[in-house]
Amino acid sequence: MTIETPNLLDALNSVTAIPVIPFNGDGVDYAGHAKNVDYLMANNSLDGGRPRVIALAGTSLIHHVDRDDQLRLMDETGQQMGGEGILMSGIVPNPIGDAGKLLAAQASLKRPPDVYLLMPISGVHSPDGIYDQYMRFAEFYGKEYGARFLYYFRNKNDREILIKLIKESPHFVGVKIGTDESDVEPIIEGVGNSGIVMWGIGDRSTRAAELGAKGHTSGIAVFSAGASDALNNAQRKGDYKASRRVEAAISALEEIRFRDGRMYNYSAVVEAMNLSGFDDIVGGNGGPFNPPVPPDVSEEVKAAIEPLMEYH
Repeated sequence: MTIETPNLLDALNSVTAIPVIPFNGDGVDYAGHAKNVDYLMANNSLDGGRPRVIALAGTSLIHHVDRDDQLRLMDETGQQMGGEGILMSGIVPNPIGDAGKLLAAQASLKRPPDVYLLMPISGVHSPDGIYDQYMRFAEFYGKEYGARFLYYFRNKNDREILIKLIKESPHFVGVKIGTDESDVEPIIEGVGNSGIVMWGIGDRSTRAAELGAKGHTSGIAVFSAGASDALNNAQRKGDYKASRRVEAAISALEEIRFRDGRMYNYSAVVEAMNLSGFDDIVGGNGGPFNPPVPPDVSEEVKAAIEPLMEYH
């Protein structure tokens, strides 16, 4: 059953867990992925019985596999979740025709995504072009398939047009901020009550929450779901002191992931999973364009996960 938009927005004020896609050789380890989804669903410590939000988006490497694998991964994720949780699909909207075909196929699955995250496009574009194309895209797929969209904000030049999109399109329900904390307040002010403003740069999210952002994106929840959930529980209560205590345990691993242009955003999580020794998650051996981390970084990861082991 489709979740109503007000309930969806409340559910998104949470941890958006992005599990890495594990690879076995050059292929997707589907059994391993199912295991990771099971871990996230079984280890939900969000207060009040709130639903787990799972997204296949940037950190997962969803855009590094072909469209058949993307569709199968979304299908199997939804089936593994059953009728529980919130399912988010990250889609790169170019080529726009291919993006539309993928969305239509995902919307026709037995368990379709509840919301679509439109990722940053590549190639030449302008803010006006983004506005025009996204409005037409959302109008068609919103009416045809009931699709609801989040805007993944990575280019500061697009701030005014993303606000305009959310205010003017009933199909855009919010934004995930992927720039920095300075954009939180102006976007909240601009969006008003027209949609949700989410934090999209990992678990170091306390300051963004203090500024008014709702929920956060986590690439490490697949390894330490308890830490990500504890952050969100504290932030929803306005207990930023407790949030910072958990954030301190996370910071070393997050620092590795986000250094040097996010070079180890994916591979440091895979290394953490593999070093942990936990048998209910599968890291795999690295994916396209993302080989395992070098030995010196592996040693850093080993030290960084020590305070996180209790949150598994």
